Amino acid sequence: MIYNADNGTLNMEETEMDYIVFGKGHKPLIFIPGLGDSLKSVKGSALMFAFLYRMFAHDYRVYVFSRKNKLKPNCSTRDMAADLAWAMKQLGIEKAHVVGISQGGMIAQYLAADFAERVEKLVLAVTLCRQNETSRSVISHWITLAEQNDFQELFADMAEKIYTPWRVRIQRPFNPILKRILRPKSLNNFIIQAQACLSHDSSVLVTGIRCPVLVVGGDQDQVIGKDSAGELAWLIPGSQLKIYPGYGHSAYEEARDFNRVVFEFLKD
Repeated sequence: MIYNADNGTLNMEETEMDYIVFGKGHKPLIFIPGLGDSLKSVKGSALMFAFLYRMFAHDYRVYVFSRKNKLKPNCSTRDMAADLAWAMKQLGIEKAHVVGISQGGMIAQYLAADFAERVEKLVLAVTLCRQNETSRSVISHWITLAEQNDFQELFADMAEKIYTPWRVRIQRPFNPILKRILRPKSLNNFIIQAQACLSHDSSVLVTGIRCPVLVVGGDQDQVIGKDSAGELAWLIPGSQLKIYPGYGHSAYEEARDFNRVVFEFLKD
């Protein structure tokens, strides 16, 4: 199979956790996706992710984990990190390089703090360690739309906040198709995960992270604010900081050199 890509599922606590894996290398690399994972899990997406992150396929065995398919109310980002540590154990992943994006970065912070022996290097992209006025306003609004089951407005507002104006204009004609593809049967998991974002505060614990860390942000981030990456890097001793001028919350997707920057940091 191309890139040795495969889809998998782990059974846990009367539910399942979907994951994908690809790459020819032996070194484990874990990607933790953001809040969008609550709308569509990685199930069945192994080839797509393998193509998007093909730069890593030669040197790494790459894993991308979704959250549990059924989350309990009040599930926190710290709980999600514990779930991920459990999944690593089930798959025999003793230690890995970890890349956390947006909410995935919040989860990765707890993984590195609570399960330090499992994280060798850490990349935290477009994420924060505690909420601010921008993130509280944006995420609270998304929760309200989800509780009203207004997926059309939720999808539109997420696109407007996440992407650069150029990307929004390009994507707008395809939004009706994307809405049909991404609309989940229920927005319950989205609400639980979004509430977990609002309650996330790892600002004390991240000061104890000792593995090498790269923090990546965009100076036009309308979701978590433009200063969140700088604050996070300041709190983590010895961390590196990369800010993309002109990019927002989708810097990891829109900045052409993001994969290369991450790859070089991990291989250095």
